[in-house]
Amino acid sequence: MVTPYLVVAQEHNNKDWVRKGLHIPEVAVYGNRPIKEIGTQQTKFDTLALKENISLSMADVLTFNSAIFVKNYGRATLSTVAFRGTSPSHTQVSWNGMKINNPMLGMTDFSMIPSYFIDDASLLHGTSSVNETGGGLGGAVKLSTKPAQARGFGLQYVQGIGSFKTFDEFLRLTYGNDHWQISTRAVYSSSPNDYKYRNHDKKVNIYDDDMNIIDQYYPIERNRSGAYKDLHILQEVYYNTGKGDKLGLNAWYINSNRELAMLTVDHGNATDFENRQREHTFRSVLSWDHLRSDWKLGARGGYINTWMAYDYKRDVGNGTMAHMTRSRSRINTFYGQLDGEYYIGNEWLFTANLSLHQHIVESEDKNIVRQDGNKAIVGYRKGRPELSGSISAKWRPTKRLGLSLVLREDMYGREWTPIIPALFIDGVLSQRGNIVAKASVSRNFRFPTLNDLYFLPGGNPDLRKESGWTYDAGVSFAVGKEDVYSLSGSATWFESFIKDWIIWLPTPKGFFSPENIKDVHAYGIETQADLTVALSKEWQLGLSGTLSWTPSINIGEPRTPADKSVGKQLPYIPQLSSTVTGRLSWRRWTLLYKWCYYSERFTMSSNDNTLTGKLPPYFMSNISLEKVLVFKWADLSLKGTINNLFNEEYLSVLSRPMPGINFEIFVGITPKW
Repeated sequence: MVTPYLVVAQEHNNKDWVRKGLHIPEVAVYGNRPIKEIGTQQTKFDTLALKENISLSMADVLTFNSAIFVKNYGRATLSTVAFRGTSPSHTQVSWNGMKINNPMLGMTDFSMIPSYFIDDASLLHGTSSVNETGGGLGGAVKLSTKPAQARGFGLQYVQGIGSFKTFDEFLRLTYGNDHWQISTRAVYSSSPNDYKYRNHDKKVNIYDDDMNIIDQYYPIERNRSGAYKDLHILQEVYYNTGKGDKLGLNAWYINSNRELAMLTVDHGNATDFENRQREHTFRSVLSWDHLRSDWKLGARGGYINTWMAYDYKRDVGNGTMAHMTRSRSRINTFYGQLDGEYYIGNEWLFTANLSLHQHIVESEDKNIVRQDGNKAIVGYRKGRPELSGSISAKWRPTKRLGLSLVLREDMYGREWTPIIPALFIDGVLSQRGNIVAKASVSRNFRFPTLNDLYFLPGGNPDLRKESGWTYDAGVSFAVGKEDVYSLSGSATWFESFIKDWIIWLPTPKGFFSPENIKDVHAYGIETQADLTVALSKEWQLGLSGTLSWTPSINIGEPRTPADKSVGKQLPYIPQLSSTVTGRLSWRRWTLLYKWCYYSERFTMSSNDNTLTGKLPPYFMSNISLEKVLVFKWADLSLKGTINNLFNEEYLSVLSRPMPGINFEIFVGITPKW
């Protein structure tokens, strides 16, 4: 990723980078390639890249900085990610080593992860996910925090004010010395979220005096029932003995209260109903790392408690609001992990990992009444252990060649997977230009979620686990000249075959139920490039971009004679996506431009070419300008952002319009003690 130089200046304001110019390091030579990353296809985001726009969620960061598809229902609403033409449930997500996928749904809502709380993030594409976890048929997302490296007391406060009466507040308190690093972060966001949009699902007629229709137009409406209030608090404590032992505690609390916006096809009034989701989540991880020159031992333990409530009320007449749905879910997850690494010189690395997640889920709708007046059972109470273990051997016989073998096995409940193998190889084709070729192959499995198996009504306990083979091959390069420029890039071909794909389908009994009906063939190309140029000692230019082509085709047998899904692109998966980031820095000014593009997405498995059967392609442009003011007593930052610069009218999900052009201003202060 291209380094955000302004943030560098903020974090290292004691260095006169304006006078001395910005240092662009030499490109690392092939001999310094980490042995742990042999053959892996990985996208890394550092702390600086994650803080380019402080108000963004991880969903926004991934939208503008990666080739994966982000399905977005709007700010502060459900946002999921999918690799390489797979579904969100095929993406495994971890936070400080602990998986945070919802065990009921199998996916993660990235709108609930502030980028302000993440210090390191990386994407493991396809086969590379087997190095970390099972179940990632598409890939995996690794999120983590790290010590602030503070000396003494520190404080940062940022206030954001934006369109639609949006308020964002960010606070971080730190304390550090030679052994301790303590940090408290808090984020509070709120907004009525009542942006205007043009409703293309409604037409208003214009009549003449004789009541003849002479014209039509799409009305301008406001987003209704989209308000939100989100509070996040993250407490971190790290202790370094200075003798090779490190202890860490991370505790993250979420309090969210969100309305679920009305669809564009809903002609009712916002006051006629209430559609609201509330969530209280607590995540914690305790870690210990024992480091020596040639080996490492680590242990982690964690706990997640989530309470979720969904209430749907309607006006049944005379202003009386009645509950239609009153869903309550409670999830408890207990986590434990042991891992070790052992190096033999610079040629061998052996690793072992064993992790356990014990889920206990209670989910029910407390408001379902049958026609006979008795309560109906909608929901379940189940527990399930998820055990995953792996061993690996990584060998670099020469400086130019690396080989890696990973063996993994998972258990969900009482069912085990077969051995999951993954083989990786990389080699330096040319020292000039640091041209490296990579290839990998792996098998993988994904078990049905708890909702897939047990939800009442509709759960199917006879579902088979999904399975797949994935193949990767790619090449990368890196060139540069110290203090002048650096250029790197990569291109990767991939191919995946997934059997027994799970999909929920309607039944004659009036509810949906999941079945194993699809075989999916996903393939394509992912490319990325990064350029950094020192135009002068005071002017710096950075450019980065990605391009992805990902057909994802149903190759299974027709379910019925009328089934038109075979041979068609899977719903909500664009074949083409692209991102571009441009950054221009001068002294303590930074201009940042971000652009992304998604091709058309079909909303139905038949790929019907109708108004509701597909969503048109769209592009998005965001721009920001930041100035840092340095005083003896504090650093001040002023930043203005324009989102959706060209006022694009677009939808990521059918009948859920996104906001047009909008603005936000940030004022930050970092006192100097």
